[in-house]
This record gives sequence, C-alpha cells and structure tokens, in this order.
Amino acid sequence: MAASALSPIRIDDPADPRIAGLVSIKERDLTGREGRFIAEGTVVLRMLAAAHHAGRGLVAEAFLLLESRVAGVEAILAEFPADVPVYVAAAPVFDAIAGFNMHRGVLALGRRDGVSGRDTLIASLPTSSLVLAACGISNHDNMGSLFRNAAAFGVDAVLMDETSCDPMYRKAIRVSVGSVLTVPFAREGSAASLIERLREEGFAIWGLSPAGETDIGGIPPAGRTALLVGTEGEGLPASILKSIRTARIRQRPGLDSLNVSMAAGIALHQVALINDRI
Repeated sequence: MAASALSPIRIDDPADPRIAGLVSIKERDLTGREGRFIAEGTVVLRMLAAAHHAGRGLVAEAFLLLESRVAGVEAILAEFPADVPVYVAAAPVFDAIAGFNMHRGVLALGRRDGVSGRDTLIASLPTSSLVLAACGISNHDNMGSLFRNAAAFGVDAVLMDETSCDPMYRKAIRVSVGSVLTVPFAREGSAASLIERLREEGFAIWGLSPAGETDIGGIPPAGRTALLVGTEGEGLPASILKSIRTARIRQRPGLDSLNVSMAAGIALHQVALINDRI
C-alpha cells in the first residue's frame, strides 16, 4: 500500500514525542542530527523521492504537512515506503513545531547512511568525469548554490575538504533545490589530500582564482577534469594554487572577485561545453 493511502496522523500538540525530530529545526539546524536532515518544500521532497529510488543511502523517516497541503503532495508521498508516518497539523501548531513560519508547509525528516567515503566515490567515477571540489566553504547559501550549479552542468561528484560546511543542513538543501540529495558528494580530509587523490586518478585539476594563469576559456578538453574553488573572500590558499593549474574569469576592473557560487557556475558551464557535457 502506498504511503499516501495511509490515514494521516493529526498532531495537535507541538510537544508530541512522535515529531520530536522536527521540532525547532531553525535553531537546531547547525547542531547536527546524527546523520539526519530536513527536506523542505514540494520540489525538495520530489528530489528526496528520486534519491530514494536511486539507492543513494537517503531514506525518509517521517513527513510533517500543513493540513491544506496533503492533497497536493499525495502523489509524491506514494513514492516512499508505506510505513513512513505522515503527520499533519494546522498552521499554528506547524509553526510552533518548526520554530518559525515556513510558508511551505511541507517537511520531511530524512537520514543519510551507508554512503561511500571520498576515496571510494572518486574510484567509482566514470572514465569521462567532471568534479567540483571545494575548500573551506563556510556559507550554507553558497554551498547550496554550488550543488545547484553542479546538477545543472552535469557534475559527477562534489568533493569537499573537512573545513567546508555540511551540505546536509536544511538551508543548503533548500538553496540547492534538492540537488544535495541527488549529486553524489563526500566531505572529508584536507584539500591537499583531495588534490593528491584526484591527481592519482588522472584528473586535470584547475583552481579558480582572479589571478589565474589561464583564461577560463583556455582550459583544454580532458577526459577527467576537477574544478577547485576556495573559501568565500580569501579564495584558495597560496599553497594550493602553487600545486595546480589556475584559471581566471575575465571581469571589469574595480571588483575584487565574484561570489564563489557565481564563479563556479560560469566555470562549470565553460568546462562542460568544452567537454561536450551539455
């Protein structure tokens, strides 16, 4: 029996223990949830269903819906196992549970487990691959935008060093429009060890920098290309830039640099075109 065929479970008390994992999600967003995450909104819920079917180690544990939104998401809920509980609440109760007015009225509590580590993921990539690598990304909006760009331009994996923020935070997932749930990723180790591993696997590695040696349009085609972006503001460390080839995006004078997600989007588009990926 499909999940949507089940009778929704009404919640009238924000302190109901059955929805404990969905309580105060704004305040708890950065504290970690033991592998759990929040998917917010209809589009992201649809992406979670796709990830579930793809066997990416992402599962739904519960849904919380505004009572007025149930009918609109029944078809999506039917994509999940029938034993995942569907809770519904009126707007005042829903807002009290979440901790703020979501305006979307669609939440899922999910869990990410059984996924590949960094080296295993890299080893599994196809012969023709495009990778986005990130060093020290600390802003969740930027992280979400990086994943959205990655999905748009056919990136096979997003690889982050251990200093980057967790893309499974609610805000990053929301900004990515669910792409965090569908693009394979790993977040571990140092940037130096990541570069070494990519080099061992035959990747041409290019770092983005306003002072890059090559115009972005001059990056040659390659069977395997990794584009490396650095932290907001300071960009990639000098020690990293010295160890790889670098590329720049031409811009008018007077502005220090582009936002990291904007720069990554431009560069990924160019590299994807060069390698006939789009």
